Amino acid sequence: MHDLKDAYVFYEEEGDESWLRELIMPMEHALGHLPCIIVKDSAVDAICHGADLAVPGISRIEEGINTGNRVVIYTLRGEAVSIGKAKKGSEDMFRAEKGVCVETEKVFMKPGTYMKGWRRKEKYAQQGVENSKFISSC
Repeated sequence: MHDLKDAYVFYEEEGDESWLRELIMPMEHALGHLPCIIVKDSAVDAICHGADLAVPGISRIEEGINTGNRVVIYTLRGEAVSIGKAKKGSEDMFRAEKGVCVETEKVFMKPGTYMKGWRRKEKYAQQGVENSKFISSC
């Protein structure tokens, strides 16, 4: 704790944040042990408002997710959006064309961080997870 205080004082006096960056890790570092799903930018704002993740919003899926697993939802840039409970396994998510696949439990990102991309047109609901979108880990 003293190191953190010293690093903060050094930052305040000198403007050098390097010590702070060595001591404080990003939130994503603490979530690295959980399986992940990477979502399209168009789905991020809806999730930030508490919506569950539906299949059309998925960009990539980590292999080995089972129904009931706690998963982290990340943006394409690797920012943690939320944590949720998987309603389908990764194989089922991969094959599905529509439906809810993750029930949102805790949102980390503020609404409005990403542009609103909600669409209700049927042609967008038909887009599923593309082939070769499995990832081994995040």
